[in-house]
Amino acid sequence: MADPILIAKNADHELVLLPEMGNRHGLITGATGTGKTVTLQTLAQGFSRLGVPVFMADVKGDLTGISQVGKPSDKLKARLAGHGLPEPAWGACPTTLWDVFGEKGHPVRATVSHMGPLLLSRMLELNDTQQGVLNLVFRIADANGLLLLDAKDLRAMLQYVGENASQFTTEYGNISSASVGAIQRGLVGLESQGADRFFGEPMLNLEDFIQTEKGQGVINILAADKLMNAPRLYATFLLWMLSELFEKLPEAGDLDKPKLVFFFDEAHLLFNDAPKALLDKIEQVVRLVRSKGVGVYFVTQNPVDIPDTVLGQLGNRVQHALRAFTPRDQKAVKVAATTMRANPKLDLEQAIGELGVGEALVSCLDAKGTPGVTERAWVLPPGSRIGPATDDERKALIAGSLVAGTYETAIDRESAYEKLRGDAAGAARGAPVEAAGKKPAPKPGAPEAEAGEEGSSWAGEIFGSLTRGTGKTGRGDSILESMAKSAARTVGSQVGRELIRGVLGSLLGGGKRK
Repeated sequence: MADPILIAKNADHELVLLPEMGNRHGLITGATGTGKTVTLQTLAQGFSRLGVPVFMADVKGDLTGISQVGKPSDKLKARLAGHGLPEPAWGACPTTLWDVFGEKGHPVRATVSHMGPLLLSRMLELNDTQQGVLNLVFRIADANGLLLLDAKDLRAMLQYVGENASQFTTEYGNISSASVGAIQRGLVGLESQGADRFFGEPMLNLEDFIQTEKGQGVINILAADKLMNAPRLYATFLLWMLSELFEKLPEAGDLDKPKLVFFFDEAHLLFNDAPKALLDKIEQVVRLVRSKGVGVYFVTQNPVDIPDTVLGQLGNRVQHALRAFTPRDQKAVKVAATTMRANPKLDLEQAIGELGVGEALVSCLDAKGTPGVTERAWVLPPGSRIGPATDDERKALIAGSLVAGTYETAIDRESAYEKLRGDAAGAARGAPVEAAGKKPAPKPGAPEAEAGEEGSSWAGEIFGSLTRGTGKTGRGDSILESMAKSAARTVGSQVGRELIRGVLGSLLGGGKRK
């Protein structure tokens, strides 16, 4: 069995998280400036040293220091001595940096088809009627073999459906031009927030998150400081990743440690104004992803930010100080106190308001899965640097990561936009228009390749460049391999494309048809 992760310590107890209970999920809460980020880093480094990969979003831009060795300052030494805490084992964690915008890490992309209409509706803030129309757009695209990969594909598909709405009314029901227009306007707004760079290929392979180096789990850090300007995009993107993990990973049963730990910072953004259908799906994913060996830890200011149905799934708790200045704050303090296991020697509600910076109430599951008695203790600092990595350190991490060269070059293969544009161009020239999404039949007697010997030499060079690896020392995927992997995760039959959207896609959460 793996060694427990030491989280905090007081005069009488060492408070630990048992690795075999790491996939029973957890909650880190507390007001701004009370020590949540340090607690998150301590836990993340603890899991990494056990060989467990970690994913976390860097909202404030100060988590990348986990990739660098920490140093004991005089202030830290005095603090450790004053609270009777042991000096941490100084060391860094292997780290991979990611960024939706491709500026502070490897680009992160997903296809429109994989995101599905339910999550897109959440991003676009659509009402039920508009969500129903978006569902129909996806179904029409599937029925006609039109791949929705990037934002321009969705725009082209919306235009196509809007212009030909009368043709689809009998089979699918009324399609309001006002709803199509609302979706188009929402998509333009989303693109202005950076979604145009998020949608596309090569799509993120979530297996790249589950990596180890020299026995340590790789820490995957998503640069989210800029992404936080688009909170709906941030929350929906993380929810998509969580649901993809749920779909892709096999059942694991009880493990001696998790396969992956997922920290969801600023978790209140996930639940703000979320419709009941989406909340039900979130609860379902959180409840069931445990069996896949994934632990989910929500980080937020108040426990009341988390719905009760989800809060009940979070077994490991670290509660930092809360300040009860308003009625809502007072409610949050009471909720926090009542949802942790009582300690006869400690008034939890009073203690929550008295906790100092770096001090917390801690209750983790024991070997039987029972919440431990809540103890007041000081959280241990991590052995890595507290604070951000420098620009040079960040560049070195990106250049030397296991996925270097895999995602940097965007791929724009033939999909809905190209096919619909080609059909429109053919109609303008008076040429026969093929059914949407179908390839035109070859001309009678036409040879399979019209290029002669003249093109053979440069064709070979192009093929060679496409099939050579793009990563350092040629180990990364070639462009053709990246395209093939993206295609394998995107295409398939109509049923395949619909099913691959999974528990948060159109089949299990779509709005009513309109």
